[in-house]
Amino acid sequence: MPDPCRPGRKLGPAVPGYYRRGPRSHPRYRSRATGSSLARGLSVLTAFAQSRSALKSADVARITGLPRATALRALITLDHLGYVTNRAGLYHPNAAILSLGYAPLSRLSLAQLTQLHLTALSSRLSGSASMTVLSGTDILYVARAAATRLMTVDIAVGAQLPAYATAMGRVLLAGLPEAERVALLAASNRAPLTPHTVTDIDELLRLLQRTAADGYALVDDELEVGLRSIAVPVHTQDGRVHAAINIAMHPSRHTVTDCIGQALPALRSATQAIEHDLAAVGRLGLMPLT
Repeated sequence: MPDPCRPGRKLGPAVPGYYRRGPRSHPRYRSRATGSSLARGLSVLTAFAQSRSALKSADVARITGLPRATALRALITLDHLGYVTNRAGLYHPNAAILSLGYAPLSRLSLAQLTQLHLTALSSRLSGSASMTVLSGTDILYVARAAATRLMTVDIAVGAQLPAYATAMGRVLLAGLPEAERVALLAASNRAPLTPHTVTDIDELLRLLQRTAADGYALVDDELEVGLRSIAVPVHTQDGRVHAAINIAMHPSRHTVTDCIGQALPALRSATQAIEHDLAAVGRLGLMPLT
């Protein structure tokens, strides 16, 4: 048996080819090293996303939690690749960083950013989840995940419904300055779609004030008898109401208490996730509208 302690013999893991080619040349080693190096490089890039300014290696180490020497090696590599520039020890992010995400993000629509969240929401609450934006006096559907058909009218992406009689419409109207609310309500047909539809402007304005204060709207039997909907706003980074999402359910299966106690927290959780995605796209100047 060969002497394991003879000169030149390296002790290490029992990996075929480990001693013959050396530890760093072995594929298993390279796989681990490459993965961790990539993770460190991406971690360093996120430091610039948080700071948006030039950073020293010590700053990067503090933000990422990496050892300073490790952070410096990553910065040197990123400098060599053209993603950052070293100026007297200060590392500045270059526009090349945008190439890592700009192309795929620039092709995303609002519907694509939202669809996964709506599908999860629909599955969680066993109802139809939708997103709309304001289009004149109507709401325009831009994304939808339908669990079952709740309405006699088939709703699909691109469909429009009157804003005054829908939960999402009231959320969107409530996000406008009061003068714009009044103007849009005055321009609306305001037909009584069911015996329960609120059509009086003064009453609608009171409902919009309450919606703005509560942060949600709940509409029962106003668009269609047998349809209950609760909606919340989706905000941009500057606080403007950009869109609205809702969950529509059968009143016989979900009480008002259920909507407020169960559906509303789920809606707000989905909204936070959507707003997070929109903020990530917005940082690149790519806020999708439809």
